[in-house]
Amino acid sequence: MGYHNISFPEGSLFLVTGGAGFIGSNLCEAILNLGYKVRCLDDLSTGKQENIDLFAGNEKYEFIKGDIKDLDTCMKACEDVDYVLHQAAWGSVPRSIEMPLFYCANNINGTLNMLEAARQNKVKKFVYASSSSVYGDEPVLPKKEGREGNLLSPYAVSKRADEEWAKQYTRHYGLDTYGMRYFNVFGRRQDPNGAYAAVIPKFIKQLMNGERPTINGDGKQSRDFTYIENVIEANFKACLASHDAAGEAFNVAYGGREYLIDIYYGLCDALGVKMEPTFGPDRAGDIKHSNADISKARTMLDYDPDWSFEKGIKAAIEWYRENL
Repeated sequence: MGYHNISFPEGSLFLVTGGAGFIGSNLCEAILNLGYKVRCLDDLSTGKQENIDLFAGNEKYEFIKGDIKDLDTCMKACEDVDYVLHQAAWGSVPRSIEMPLFYCANNINGTLNMLEAARQNKVKKFVYASSSSVYGDEPVLPKKEGREGNLLSPYAVSKRADEEWAKQYTRHYGLDTYGMRYFNVFGRRQDPNGAYAAVIPKFIKQLMNGERPTINGDGKQSRDFTYIENVIEANFKACLASHDAAGEAFNVAYGGREYLIDIYYGLCDALGVKMEPTFGPDRAGDIKHSNADISKARTMLDYDPDWSFEKGIKAAIEWYRENL
């Protein structure tokens, strides 16, 4: 189960863009733990130096401070690379509504630069972060690839555009691309701070500090919360996938469904806190319910996630207790 028995050709070099971020730093760590080389590219705009400080001094680790909006940087970063795990992007639906031009430049043009650099450097596999936001207002659950609705934010548009560009690179240039439609990823090193922080680390930090969390909306919205280990597995499995699966996008989730209000009370119990939340307005551009059908990834990528929400949240709480 998982990815710990996965192997790649000896001396394989991975490039992780956005490698100082939450998902990126976990990918870098997993690659090094498996004994392969990793090059991390990050401009540290949203990624954090402390996420990658633990790899400094590892002879198989290399850091490039650079921006994916610059094609020359992308070209240098892709030199001699076997596998690209492209995570560099700006997240957050509400922030994208405030900054549409930046999201286009960073998430779409930046990804296009990376695709072009990977093609010119003859990279074997290009695995990139997409998002469950591409399902937009499509109401049917579970969410299934090929059944997408109207996009609800510039962030969602940027991820959908990335998928279409990746498809073109597979079709015309023979670059094997694989889109990872992440569903609400959580786990160690996810940032609990700032206006756009993800809900689980934010709640944990606030409850540990005795602050009263605010839930946007009525708390009855549901999400397919996905522990970081499942995401690492999906990225590695995509690197090993056949050419037949290239040019496709895949749901990366556990396939469960948790309600925000239940998560809130569960965290209160786990942390030994008794506190009622306050309720705020719904967030603009948010979808009400999210739950993934992961059968396509199971079939085409041999993705077999073994971290349930319950198992993951225990590990996450433990990590925040030790590190906050």
